[in-house]
Amino acid sequence: MNVLLLVKQVPDTEARIKVNPDGKNIVTDGVKYILSPYDEFVVEEGVRIKEKHGGEVVAITAGPARAKELLTTCLAVGADKGVHVSDTTLAGGDSFATAEALAAACRKFQYDVILCGKKAVGVDRGITGPAVAQMLGVPFVSNIVKLEFSDDKKKATVTSEVEGGTEVYEVELPAVFSCQKGLNVLRHVSLPGIMKAKTKPKQELKAADLGVSDAKASAKLRMAGMAYPPERKSGRVLQGDPQQAVDELMRLLHEEAKVI
Repeated sequence: MNVLLLVKQVPDTEARIKVNPDGKNIVTDGVKYILSPYDEFVVEEGVRIKEKHGGEVVAITAGPARAKELLTTCLAVGADKGVHVSDTTLAGGDSFATAEALAAACRKFQYDVILCGKKAVGVDRGITGPAVAQMLGVPFVSNIVKLEFSDDKKKATVTSEVEGGTEVYEVELPAVFSCQKGLNVLRHVSLPGIMKAKTKPKQELKAADLGVSDAKASAKLRMAGMAYPPERKSGRVLQGDPQQAVDELMRLLHEEAKVI
């Protein structure tokens, strides 16, 4: 089975993020970037599918030059090929524009399954996966925690996590699935795997190769502003007689906090 992995490089979840003075982006200088945590499940599941059913695994990412670094991780884990969608005309768009470029890249390959993370950490919109599926005209199921295939490899049975439980779907292939925690755990990246990654093919695709337009022109969203959450007020300690402290607490909750 042929699997495409849609992966993204994001700021380290432990990085201290600063907002640019223009209020429309973050300061990227000195920020460490990693494979988006939900994409770890994407890479591992793609490699597991290849190990069990054969086929080829292609990792695709869109972004600036530094985004190529995460392709090495994907190849070291077991992906067969890396594709970097990179062009200055593709910068500054939104999730829709990114999906348009990724869908165009997917069309250049034969695929049975496309895997993506349920969302990219940091942006948290979860738009790209379903948008890619819509553009390709294939089914989409989100938040999967289990994936199995029929004997003829024409259908998949997926378990999707929903609030308070799970749902099970039978889906015609090809299809796009977004991956959730619980699907698997990314294996350790070994030194031999890193050495093999250096010999595996990497391809760079430009806007002209994909036949897509300027990302800013096709974007449906515009960043209006970005700001830190308001600072929380310092707590208050009520001292003295316990009964009086309780009475004062109830008054504060009712008159100031207005929660009761």
